[in-house]
Amino acid sequence: MTRRRVVALGGGHGLATTLTALRRLDAELTAVVTVADDGGSSGRLRTEMGILPPGDLRMALSALCDDSEWGTTWRDVLQTRFSTGGPLDGHALGNLLIAVLWERTGDIVDGLAWVAELLHAQGRVLPLALEPLQISAVVRRPTGRSVVYGQVAVATASGELEALHLEPSEPAVPEQTLDAIRDADAVVLGPGSWFTSVLVHFLVAPIAAALVEAGPRTVLALNIAYEDKETLGTDRVDDIRALRELEPRFRPAVVLVDSQHDDAALRAEVAQWGSHLIVADMRADGTTDRHDAVAFARRLSEALHAISGESPPPEVAG
Repeated sequence: MTRRRVVALGGGHGLATTLTALRRLDAELTAVVTVADDGGSSGRLRTEMGILPPGDLRMALSALCDDSEWGTTWRDVLQTRFSTGGPLDGHALGNLLIAVLWERTGDIVDGLAWVAELLHAQGRVLPLALEPLQISAVVRRPTGRSVVYGQVAVATASGELEALHLEPSEPAVPEQTLDAIRDADAVVLGPGSWFTSVLVHFLVAPIAAALVEAGPRTVLALNIAYEDKETLGTDRVDDIRALRELEPRFRPAVVLVDSQHDDAALRAEVAQWGSHLIVADMRADGTTDRHDAVAFARRLSEALHAISGESPPPEVAG
């Protein structure tokens, strides 16, 4: 039987969580990663070398490493950070490896493919755009409105985010990324930092158009966290409303939410949207903001089968 082609979109820890869960479903995986990070090792390499920030791409590649000794060794090597007190301090080795392969191949997508092959990655990783992106946001505070620049600054800004902007406003997008979304049997959007890792996809016109077209094949996975500064003082229904305001044409087939965020307002919003809601306990024990990989995989499996119209799936093994 042909494996289901699944594209997962996001950045950072949220996308890595999704990929870890999806690997349990034996799907043909493609990760599409945001490239707006301007902090830490990624920010330094972006500034010094003029390259895409590699950190979120590295995390996606690490999440796709196979479970053999080879895969787990390279996963750990990729994630290792130098602690030197000198120029290398804080750099992740995987970021440097990606940067070198980009320089050697002269091609962003090809360079990532070389890293994936080295890791025996169970899927491929593609960037959202071919040039570094800068996110800015209009933030409303009791003292008034101001504009905040940069992903790190936006993600940690206090106040209510009222509007998002992207520079360049029309970035170059890899054709492979657009083809992956168009050809996917299913798309998974989220979880992740809602404004800077999820909604940012809808600021890139070709990606937004592809996601609108893919809506009937899309699972929207909402966050578990309450403490995320981007969405402090709000709940998941507010995240949906922000998405709908940004891109009114988009409507996912399935919305997936942890049971702690289940309420009448959320159910009414999803029903009005015309999407199917799946509510389940998915929070990892001992955490406030992390999905349990097995529970998340089970609900993703249920959602993917609902999209395809197949019979209920067999239970995903723990």
